[in-house]
Amino acid sequence: MSRTSCILLLVSLLAFSATGQEIFRTTDEHGNVVFTDQPPAGSAKGERVELQQTNTTPATRVPPKPTPEPAEEAPEFPDFVVAITAPANETTIAMGPGNFSVSANVQPSLTKGTLLQLYLDSEPWGEAQRGTSWDLTNVFRGAHDVTVAVVDEEGNQLADSEPVRVYVLRPSINSPARRANN
Repeated sequence: MSRTSCILLLVSLLAFSATGQEIFRTTDEHGNVVFTDQPPAGSAKGERVELQQTNTTPATRVPPKPTPEPAEEAPEFPDFVVAITAPANETTIAMGPGNFSVSANVQPSLTKGTLLQLYLDSEPWGEAQRGTSWDLTNVFRGAHDVTVAVVDEEGNQLADSEPVRVYVLRPSINSPARRANN
């Protein structure tokens, strides 16, 4: 008898045992052992097979899902007042690479979950931060509006400053003086 046949036979025996039925073992005229749930008919001699009790384990009790706790209310933020302290409105940044600094003041102080975001021409400049000063580099020539806003962790604006206009002067590759030197 092959190993697979033996395994299938054992599984069958266990299944019959679990249902409480009897198992009989007989040997046919060729010497083959046969297991069956029917007593042998006629002259074939068979013996009843006693199987041990099958071990079982009760199903694992699954606890009910816990009820979710109510969502935390969004934190309430104070009414912030933000003002740019430097540069002053209508400042001209002298001829150069377009570098300048921006400083701001916020009242009351930032609370947990709030940051400051600098905007140059309504576009965020760098990452939001807890500090109140920024160094801008390589700003293109022309007029630019600078604002500072208090934002929450998701980037929602809670308060913003009045815009400050800055004029950046930079040499142009199209300037007549540059063309004369080439």
